[in-house]
Amino acid sequence: MQKDHQNPPAMPGITGLIHHPYTPPAGFDAPQPGVFKASTVYFPTVADMRQREWKDKSAYTYGLHGTPTTYLLEERLCSLEGGLQCVLVPSGLAALALVALSVLKTGDEVLIPDNAYGPNKALADGELRHFGITHRFYDPMDPQDLSRQITERTRLVWLEAPGSVSMEFPDLPEMVRRCRERGVFCALDNTWGAGLAFKAFDLLGDGAGGEGSLAVDISAHALTKYPSGGGDVLMGSVITRDAALHLQIKLCHMRLGLGVAANDAETVLRSLPSIALRYAAHDQTARALAAWWQAQPQCAQLMHPAFAGAPGHAHWQALCDREPGTGLAAGLFSVMIDARFSQAQVDAFCDGLKLFKIGYSWGGPVSLVVPYDIASMRQAWPGHLKPGTLVRFSTGLESAQDLILDLHQAAQAHLPMA
Repeated sequence: MQKDHQNPPAMPGITGLIHHPYTPPAGFDAPQPGVFKASTVYFPTVADMRQREWKDKSAYTYGLHGTPTTYLLEERLCSLEGGLQCVLVPSGLAALALVALSVLKTGDEVLIPDNAYGPNKALADGELRHFGITHRFYDPMDPQDLSRQITERTRLVWLEAPGSVSMEFPDLPEMVRRCRERGVFCALDNTWGAGLAFKAFDLLGDGAGGEGSLAVDISAHALTKYPSGGGDVLMGSVITRDAALHLQIKLCHMRLGLGVAANDAETVLRSLPSIALRYAAHDQTARALAAWWQAQPQCAQLMHPAFAGAPGHAHWQALCDREPGTGLAAGLFSVMIDARFSQAQVDAFCDGLKLFKIGYSWGGPVSLVVPYDIASMRQAWPGHLKPGTLVRFSTGLESAQDLILDLHQAAQAHLPMA
């Protein structure tokens, strides 16, 4: 092999291994971007070190503040969701926590929908309460209830569309309008929508997305789900359009020492190009399974936003299905198993499934199932939910017909109608 004689020869021994002079030629390009791993970042001079700025991504100072790999992922996520700035965190829950710790202080109050992701509620009842930050829960299907609960102490309102277990789809634009009227931040857990079902920063769908448009202030996203798509990466993002708010979040992010692994960022970057295809496939399979459930006598209620009669279906139509028949609805739905069946029978049904695995999360290639005790998760039993035991299904990438056969055999064995 011909040597590059423009590079000086290496020193002998271990020092030569560490300080080897060779650098690869520039100009390499390939489908997947390079992966840069670093804690320490080199500076050519002290003056350069003192001049570098990491907050606007114009340079690199330390691995925790960004590398070419993480900068690239942040920019692509902004493109996906329609935001202008992004920070990465180690999980979806870390994204929710970062939002809260960035904008709330002692004496403030946060409002959370009663059907919200459980760990977000637990965060408010634990750490936030210990910091002197109060919280209350509002009815996610009643914008008037949200307005009634906003006070002079309210600083942040969480939105979730739909609720991650009972799948109610709120009137999201109206909720944002109520927050705008009262001058409080609104943050959306946008994991379900994933930047595909609707645009969190352009809720009117007019393509404006700028000053004066109807938009959430903050989009928090569990990249663990659809952006990763493999069930193997934990990561989250916080995306904004307002420069001052983003800097507030980014400085808190820095002070908390939050960072993500380069190989995890690489995995999400590799998966992002196929997210729309995978999301549509999950969606199609979920609708096939939901339609099957709707016809079963064991099903007391179907909770899937795209189905007529589901809680908030009209709101899903207005936001996600503006051109009828084109709307997306992810791969997540729930079924209320009729109250005549005991919790033990429902648990046995879940245990009896062969293709569905019992496990939390969603958005990966394997279908999942989890039974939930709604009564323990809500302030009171929601009036729009029928009595029974709720089971949530997350569709993977298996054949829809194979999954239906699996549901059929387990229902026959453990949820008999005779």
